[in-house]
Amino acid sequence: MKTMKVKIALCSALLAIVLGLVTMSFSPRLGLDGYEIYLNDKLIMKQYINQPLNLRTLQLDKAAPEDMLWIKYNHCTIKSGSGSERVIVLKDMKGHELKQWKFANSPSENKPMKVSVAELRQLEKEHADHQVSMYYKSKELADAELLAYLR
Repeated sequence: MKTMKVKIALCSALLAIVLGLVTMSFSPRLGLDGYEIYLNDKLIMKQYINQPLNLRTLQLDKAAPEDMLWIKYNHCTIKSGSGSERVIVLKDMKGHELKQWKFANSPSENKPMKVSVAELRQLEKEHADHQVSMYYKSKELADAELLAYLR
């Protein structure tokens, strides 16, 4: 009788572990690149690459000119998460490059890439007749990845 209860308890525990592992295997965070965008130290956007593009709009109209936008891109295939030869690019709706920011390699940690809100707003004003998009490029990506639209 006692061994039967032990067997049932062990089977239940094993089943719970297997169900937990199966559930984790369907998590959207595993195996996908993702990024976070902060306004100074406040998280304003967190995306995974498979999410719809219409959610990727940054509204900087309430941000102060001295504020900084921090972009932290995480590569799923790199242990530290940080890519090499990292670049943030602003493009117009025709794909013309408006501005480019290059960032130092950081192999041991994923340091955020910082861009001035004042610069972004100035570029938005200069190209008010076009939609402006922000992209991330690195050595590890074949193509630039769309991060957000600026409005």
